[in-house]
Amino acid sequence: MTIRDLQDTLAQFARERDWEQFHTPKNLAMALAGEAGELLELFQWLTPEQAGALTAQPDGAQALRHELADVFAYLLRLADVTGIDLEEALAEKIELNRRRYPADRAFGRAEKYTKLGA
Repeated sequence: MTIRDLQDTLAQFARERDWEQFHTPKNLAMALAGEAGELLELFQWLTPEQAGALTAQPDGAQALRHELADVFAYLLRLADVTGIDLEEALAEKIELNRRRYPADRAFGRAEKYTKLGA
């Protein structure tokens, strides 16, 4: 399935339930943030080792899959409702980040590009 196919499927799902009336950019952005919070909750208080092993347990893997799917679904709906082409937007952002974080200056460094020096 393409991104467009997924967006069409989600739009159809919303249409069949008369939920389009609720799928405003504000509501979708808030729902996306809420789902991102639920994703974060899976990792809250875990050590780095425990977080890395979350998917080793069937229940943990399923919970992570479901939360990622919720975040992705709301992101897709928000992009669709606002007319943003996600593939184009991501390609644009990757190119912007290539310029902002040149590999020869940012390699292996976690600092924000503005702290890398001149």
